[in-house]
Amino acid sequence: MTWALDHLGDIVTRAGQHAWLAGLPLVLGLVIALPLGWLASRTAWLRAPLLTTTGLLYTIPSLALFILLPPILDTKILDPVNVIVAMTIYTVALLTRTVTDGLSSVDASTRQAAVAMGYGPVARFRAVDLPLAVPVIAAGLRVAAVSNVSIVSVASLIGVSQLGYFLTDGYARTFPTEVWVGIIACLLLALVFDLVIQVVSRLLTPWTRVVAA
Repeated sequence: MTWALDHLGDIVTRAGQHAWLAGLPLVLGLVIALPLGWLASRTAWLRAPLLTTTGLLYTIPSLALFILLPPILDTKILDPVNVIVAMTIYTVALLTRTVTDGLSSVDASTRQAAVAMGYGPVARFRAVDLPLAVPVIAAGLRVAAVSNVSIVSVASLIGVSQLGYFLTDGYARTFPTEVWVGIIACLLLALVFDLVIQVVSRLLTPWTRVVAA
């Protein structure tokens, strides 16, 4: 505890860096996954190959991806852009299927009613399908958020500053306290992400609170 209090400024700084590296890809990944999931939910022949391809992206080892991206992106090995791009790829891999499942879960009669009211494909997606799919998509986001927080810590092995530093530095110095600080800080950050997603999901689906009441 004393060590953590003495290094509180460093912990907070690295937590902010970690949140940025894990959070921005979460947003970017969702933006990319939404149209991909929409295509997969509307086009039967495209669904299987699209979901299989995006799903396979998650099997790429994170450390290998962090190392391979700099020559592809023409960036330096310590550039945070490498981590953001890698984490966006993993987020898309996780969320494309979630978005597809969420949009596919919308009741057919609801879609038909929207069409009868004059909604076109884009308007129906924005006003009907997407809002009703929010709970499913939020569940996927919660999984992706925890995954991102975990995988980002691996970037400390190539020198990118974030909470993973405490894991590698503590291990190198055989100092368990520092390792535990890194683990607990990552857990707390994941909990914060999870809480924010839950709050936003509830704000976007006020009708669920009415039903629950």
